Amino acid sequence: MDSSDKNMKRRAIGLIISFGMVSLFGDIIYEGARSVNGPYLKLLAVNATVLGVVAGLGEFLGYALRLLSGYLSDKTRSYWLLTFLGYGMLISVPLLAFTGVWQVAAIFIILERLGKGIRSPAKDTILSQASSQVGTGFGFGLHEAMDQIGAVAGPLIFAGFFIAAGKNIGIHDYQKGYAFLCLPFFLLMLCLFISYRRVPDPGFLEAPRKTKIPDKLSRVFWMYSLFTFVSTAGYCSFILIAFHFKSADVMPDSQIPLFYAVAMGVDAAAALAIGKLYDVIKNRNKDHNAGLNLLVAIPLLSLLIPVFVFTKDLNFIIIGVIFWGIVMGIQETIMRSAIADITSLAKRGTGYGIFNTAYGLAIFLGSSLFGFLYDRSLNLVIIAVVAIELCAFVPFFLMKKEIKKEIKCLST
Repeated sequence: MDSSDKNMKRRAIGLIISFGMVSLFGDIIYEGARSVNGPYLKLLAVNATVLGVVAGLGEFLGYALRLLSGYLSDKTRSYWLLTFLGYGMLISVPLLAFTGVWQVAAIFIILERLGKGIRSPAKDTILSQASSQVGTGFGFGLHEAMDQIGAVAGPLIFAGFFIAAGKNIGIHDYQKGYAFLCLPFFLLMLCLFISYRRVPDPGFLEAPRKTKIPDKLSRVFWMYSLFTFVSTAGYCSFILIAFHFKSADVMPDSQIPLFYAVAMGVDAAAALAIGKLYDVIKNRNKDHNAGLNLLVAIPLLSLLIPVFVFTKDLNFIIIGVIFWGIVMGIQETIMRSAIADITSLAKRGTGYGIFNTAYGLAIFLGSSLFGFLYDRSLNLVIIAVVAIELCAFVPFFLMKKEIKKEIKCLST
């Protein structure tokens, strides 16, 4: 490896780490809030159906917006502008401190998701360019691990406020936690500016490919997106899980964010391990699609999550939370890094936009359905999750079939 290659890898890792700091502070903000948004809305007199619609609508709009923002990022190459704009909208989370009615709180929760929709395709494209120098699985895994440090710290902040408040935790205690998030918001924007100043044009970091990928979205990509949609639709959101913990009086409010912190810690460890394994499988098989086989773990684990978390047994709940964290780690690592491996740079922002739109639509439909079913019967939620995840195996094996066809075409 010559000095120029070493310098490229050094700059790439530097960008991944600095972006990791951005995501770390970002996760302190929105993952901290997401760990308590369910109980907070419960205090504001929201039922599970409305909760599911609010959570699902926010996710859907945030992910659907990525279709437009991904297309714009490809057409304008304004990756940094969209990233700054999207992260700036995180200010809506500290503003939850000034809400007292659920309708206003719901608007801020949805605005936070819209901000993520604006920034994600551009941010992921920048990360994919840097990660191409060190392995997409490792690059996204390292970023996700740093990201999850913030995801652990955020819920712990709220846990600290609740412990300080004692047994009688009210709306004002939640609002104090939201207000504190102004500090990580300032640090986030500072780190983002530093990242931009270091690498204003990340395109030069894109490593040359051994196999040229056409500037169009392949059948593998579409089967991959279909699998993403179905498997994600059956993945229970933590906002409903936390809502269950409070509604069923499983644990005190102060413990709910601690369980979310455990899930985020598992997510971080899983992201690094699975991301590295993803690269190893690709390199061993000399096939950029080989790592996609690891995705089979998503439906396998997701169908078990409700069986464990929707109980009152803390041991079972811990197992379910661990499974939830592992699945999130796979989604945030392999699912994102795979887009970089199966799309060309010219179509990558669009690819991320389509992928995230499918992901968001699935969360919206799943969250709305599970919230509706929860108000009627907990067993119906479990049955629905298992049924949906079993269906996810169909597009998974169709995707594998398309990969075999692609390999055969390239070899002839």
